[in-house]
This record gives sequence, C-alpha cells and structure tokens, in this order.
Amino acid sequence: MDFSVNSTFLYGIAICVIIFVLAQSVFFLVRAYRRGKQLGMSTQKLRKTIISTSIFTIAPAISILVGLIALSKALGIPLPWIRMSVIGAITYEMPAAEAAVKAFGNTLADIITDPEVYAAIAWVMTLGIMPSIILPPILMKRINGGMLKIRQKDERWGDIFMTSLFLGMISAFLGVVFADIREGIEGWLPVFVLMVSAITMAVCGILIKKFKWKWLETYAMSFSILVALVFAVLIAPILGTVQ
Repeated sequence: MDFSVNSTFLYGIAICVIIFVLAQSVFFLVRAYRRGKQLGMSTQKLRKTIISTSIFTIAPAISILVGLIALSKALGIPLPWIRMSVIGAITYEMPAAEAAVKAFGNTLADIITDPEVYAAIAWVMTLGIMPSIILPPILMKRINGGMLKIRQKDERWGDIFMTSLFLGMISAFLGVVFADIREGIEGWLPVFVLMVSAITMAVCGILIKKFKWKWLETYAMSFSILVALVFAVLIAPILGTVQ
C-alpha cells in the first residue's frame, strides 16, 4: 500500500483528536457557565461574554488556517490540522518541519511520499513542543520569582532583561529568514515577506495609537500574516521561485 499524507487512517486520527479537544472546550464552557450562575451573574451577561469571546477567537483561527494551508502541500491536512488545532503555531511548526525535512535532503515544496520522512517530521514537531508543556508548571514559579526580584532591585534593568529575552527569541526566527540570501533573488523572498509583514504590523500599530482602534490589537497579527501570505503568493512567480 502506497503511503499518503492524506490517508483515511490519518484523517481518522485527526478527527478523534479534534473531537476530544472540542469535548474539552464544551466541558469547561458548561462548568464556567454554571459557576457564573452560582456567583450571581445574569444570564444576559453570561451570554454576552460567550458571544464576545467567541468573536475574538476569529483572529487566532485565521492564523491557524494560514498555518494549515502553508503546511498542507507537503504534509497533507491531517498532521497540520492536529498540530495547529491543539498546541501548534506557524512560527514553530514551519521551522520544525523544515529542519526535519532538510535532514533527509528534501524540502517542504514537495509532497512527502516517504513514510519515514513523514514520521520524522511528525516526531520533531511533536517532541520539540513538549518542553513548553512540561517545563512551565515546574519552572514558572521560580522564573517569576527571579523576574520579580530583578524588578524590585532595578525596574529599568528588569525591563531591559525582558526585552532582551524577546529579541533573542525573534533573532532565532530571523536566522531562518536570512539563511538563503546567498542563493540569489529567490533566497530573498522570505526577507521581502518579512518586511511586508513588519510594515503591516507597524501600520496597525499606528492606527491603534492614532485612531484608538483598540479592537485592532486582537487582529493585527492575523492581518500581518494574511497580507504577507498574499504578497508571497503574488511575488513568488515574479521572482521565479514557483512555476
């Protein structure tokens, strides 16, 4: 039997996982609603809260959809569906998948047909994210305590330390963006896409600050991702990266 990234078996696994996640959501929604009633909250207020929070989930859902589309060509729909719907994010899943597939001399530009390569990608994507689940409950209290001590001693240095950590994380992703610039104009495509995304985010920041569009804070990242994605689709044929 030939391996397929969109096999019925993989779809079955994905559906089971998604049903489990949805069941958890419904379970905690019901418990939260009942707890709200116990605290004396009105039905109207509870419904308003549910509706407003549901609306605000649209932005993250767009980001998840973008990630699913980006990974689906090479990995099919089931695996990205599971990863992006449970704990994954495009900022992690894409670099993790690329690192794994490059170890086999392949790229994400082509459909993965080798089950060993597919399994390796799935393991890297899954195991790589596990520390973010295991370590926070163990270390978060100590980390918060350390950060609090730094801020108490010198608030300015505490802010500098946090900014440095954030910039360090961003620098790790920038390495992937600039990794292929020596390959010519095609290697600059990720850089151009990054610039467009950054400009879009800056414009959103200006609109939020100047026009007080607080609602845009929730959707700024999604807008930036969508604009950058559209730009990549339009510019890639021009640069000759796709046929």
